[in-house]
Amino acid sequence: MAQIEYSEHGSRHKSARGTRVLGGAAYLIAAACLLPMVAVVLAAVTGGTDTISHLLDTVLPRYAMTTAVLVLLVSIGTFAIGVGAAWLVTMTRFPGVRLLEIALVLPLAFPAYVLAYAYTFVLDHPGIVQTTLRQVTGWGPRDYWFPEIRSTEGAALMLVLVLYPYVYLLARAAFLQQSATAFLAARALGSSAWSAFWRVSLPMARPAIAGGVLLAVMETIADFGTVAYFGVQTFATGIYTSWFSMADRAAAAQLALCLLGFALVMAVTERTQRGKAKYYQAGKRHAALPAAQLKGWQSAAALVLCVIPVVFGFLLPVVILLQMGLDSEQDLLSRRYVGFIRNSLILAGTAAMVTVCAAICVGFFQRLKPGRGSDAAAYLARLGYAVPGGVIAVGLMVPFARFDNALDAWMRETFDISTGLLVTGSIWLLIAAYMVRFLAAALSAYEGGQSTVHANMDAAARSLGQTPLGTLRRVHLPILTPSLLTALLIVFVDVMKELPATLIMRPFNFDTLAVQAYRLASDERLEGAAVPSLVILAVGLLPVILICRQVGRHR
Repeated sequence: MAQIEYSEHGSRHKSARGTRVLGGAAYLIAAACLLPMVAVVLAAVTGGTDTISHLLDTVLPRYAMTTAVLVLLVSIGTFAIGVGAAWLVTMTRFPGVRLLEIALVLPLAFPAYVLAYAYTFVLDHPGIVQTTLRQVTGWGPRDYWFPEIRSTEGAALMLVLVLYPYVYLLARAAFLQQSATAFLAARALGSSAWSAFWRVSLPMARPAIAGGVLLAVMETIADFGTVAYFGVQTFATGIYTSWFSMADRAAAAQLALCLLGFALVMAVTERTQRGKAKYYQAGKRHAALPAAQLKGWQSAAALVLCVIPVVFGFLLPVVILLQMGLDSEQDLLSRRYVGFIRNSLILAGTAAMVTVCAAICVGFFQRLKPGRGSDAAAYLARLGYAVPGGVIAVGLMVPFARFDNALDAWMRETFDISTGLLVTGSIWLLIAAYMVRFLAAALSAYEGGQSTVHANMDAAARSLGQTPLGTLRRVHLPILTPSLLTALLIVFVDVMKELPATLIMRPFNFDTLAVQAYRLASDERLEGAAVPSLVILAVGLLPVILICRQVGRHR
């Protein structure tokens, strides 16, 4: 009896110790996610008023206006294409609709800056389109007008083509979950199909659509590669220019604070849309919305409208990049490119493992100890998805650069030894930035799988003597393997595509495929930039294929 009591006491002691360790790790991860934002605020406040006054008099209004115009154009474009395509493939039947409902997701595999390289190669003044136009008409360079691809409108178009799938996926899921009761009632009361859609179906799907548009907006303000290549001056390009070209840390921090404030407003708006704007079906029975069979010109119009974003967002860029890559002198199997690929895989693989482990700590602690503390840790861990990579880079570089300089000065005075940049120039700080940036995606995937693990399983494991960590290892992780693999893949691909944080924080002489593509494109060597871009695209197709399979199963 005494031995049983001792065993139970030991088990409770181990359980409490495991919970404390897990809680400590979760709070530490939350603090790491909060650190860049706090550091940006402190660096901006301590930077003095002279810098912000100079920014207000020179570049800040232009950055704000350009960013606002870009956000407006992307919002309108992603809403129109995403909602329109989702409604057509969900509510109508026309030739090829089953293929298109999956193909419409494919542009999500493209980073916007890769799309920009492809279309600049074709549409710029020396490109094949304008060259052919001059040859056919005999016009000179000043005899005609052609839309400028390197513009705010051109950047917005690139972003719309790769970001509309966010709206499409969420809108389509919302339409599929709607009952036909309200829609049919509107039709019975004399509303046309268009009127019923506008007055009934669209308002019911508004939370999902707003969430998709706001996700696209947050990706827009975080984008650096596209706007930098097109010469569009936004907050993202201003941060990079201030940090590297002008070596003005205060200006970079204050611009980062402006961008951080805008991003957090968007994040709060998105969560408000999800949390408050809810619609419920009347009655217990769920009748699927009836799909209309289109014929004649209506069928042809629906087919064309759904094919256009797939062609211009995926098929045509792939063909262009393949042609560019074949004409380039870049050897993907050369020692140099093998190094780029190795660096990209090391960063992406390590960051994915660290981020998923962090998501498990935060998610399981919230399940184990529900309350304000664990909820706050989970909320802080999710904030990174709203913070652009450039802001996170500045937020981590500023405090750790000061730490490295202070440590180096102390070691010189005390031991006459220079430590250099121990943290700032390391790969681990860059991985920490990736973890902060993409932890929300991993946490969402983990929590989606965790919701399928019934609480009775935890109780059964505990009754058999398992500690919380033992329950996690022996019960949760085997069940959650598909969700964890999905989270790993999502973070892996996001890190492969990420550009601004990598440009600012990468160790010396440690270039990735994204950095190589950006450098070649900046030097106007677009054919060379196609080779690393194609590798990034090939990797980006992996999660998109998984999403497409889920879309097909849902139907």
